[in-house]
Amino acid sequence: MEEIITSIKSNFFKAIAHPTRVAILERLADQEVCVCEIIADLGLEQSNVSQHLAILRKQNIITSTKVGLQVHYRIKYPEVLEILKMVESIMTQQLEETQAAIRHLARK
Repeated sequence: MEEIITSIKSNFFKAIAHPTRVAILERLADQEVCVCEIIADLGLEQSNVSQHLAILRKQNIITSTKVGLQVHYRIKYPEVLEILKMVESIMTQQLEETQAAIRHLARK
């Protein structure tokens, strides 16, 4: 059972571990967005965006609603955004540590 849980966790991180998918999630942070807006905002081809959306949907990270002829997407679990914010926090800490090491080296 532990292997299954580990695999599910790993698949979740794989689903969000692509720059385009991170950009899509950040675009969906505040509201439900039409796929046409995602395409325009990210400047990517429709087929490329659709592939990334499919991966996020498969992992149940986002959900979609059909509104007339348009498909709107939203993040299903807002905690995903908290994960991305935690990553930013870790990146900031790593940068500060690197800067401190560079300052230390410069003093030598």
